[in-house]
Amino acid sequence: MAANAVISIRGLQKKINRKAILNELNLSIVSSENVAILGPNGAGKTTLLRILASIMRPDAGEIRVCGYHLPTDAIRVRQHLGVVLHQPMLYHDLTAEENLRFYSRLYGQWQTKKRIGAVLEEVGLTDRSQDLVRTYSRGMQQRLAIARAILHEPEILLLDEPLTGLDTEAAKMLSKILYQMKERGGVVVMTGHSSAGLSGMADRTCTLENGRIVLTAQIDEGIVGGNSSSSGRHDKMSHQEQVQ
Repeated sequence: MAANAVISIRGLQKKINRKAILNELNLSIVSSENVAILGPNGAGKTTLLRILASIMRPDAGEIRVCGYHLPTDAIRVRQHLGVVLHQPMLYHDLTAEENLRFYSRLYGQWQTKKRIGAVLEEVGLTDRSQDLVRTYSRGMQQRLAIARAILHEPEILLLDEPLTGLDTEAAKMLSKILYQMKERGGVVVMTGHSSAGLSGMADRTCTLENGRIVLTAQIDEGIVGGNSSSSGRHDKMSHQEQVQ
């Protein structure tokens, strides 16, 4: 494990209904690194993110995020996180701007109207900022969920299948945001079924199988200028390992 890791996981174990979902999982992520966790349904991708987000407790293992131990220091860890899970976690009877204002208070930062406006512009929702969220399409809700996650400029973004509902234009928007995270030394952990789409947003892919990371691939070019296009790009296998 890297000594300067922002996220460090050793021997992570989690069972759900007596079934092993994560089994002695090891993972280390350093600053300015965007990592895609790949695998089919049931591989443990969402469970891993929920544990990192301190929504779910591990059964065993050592987890450190920004130097803090999980789950012991969960409150401190959350201050460093921006999270987008399958459910957008938005209030449908509030406008986009009202949602962000509400969440900024939860973060205890009372983000200014200027910051909220800047984030809405970043995700392409300025023209719909005063509309109720219940009038939004699935893709627009995903955009707003991303805006909520980056509102307080977190050091770490956790994104569960972030391309869900996003069209090509929105995917480029997300890629730009992830590039900016990388440029300022942040960390992104995202999940997907395959590298399609995500490979252009990641520096590294990790494949989950039977609750372990069995394959790691380094992306040749990584994230270049926020361009999510992966045409002509091939994953360069840095190493292949069965975690013991």
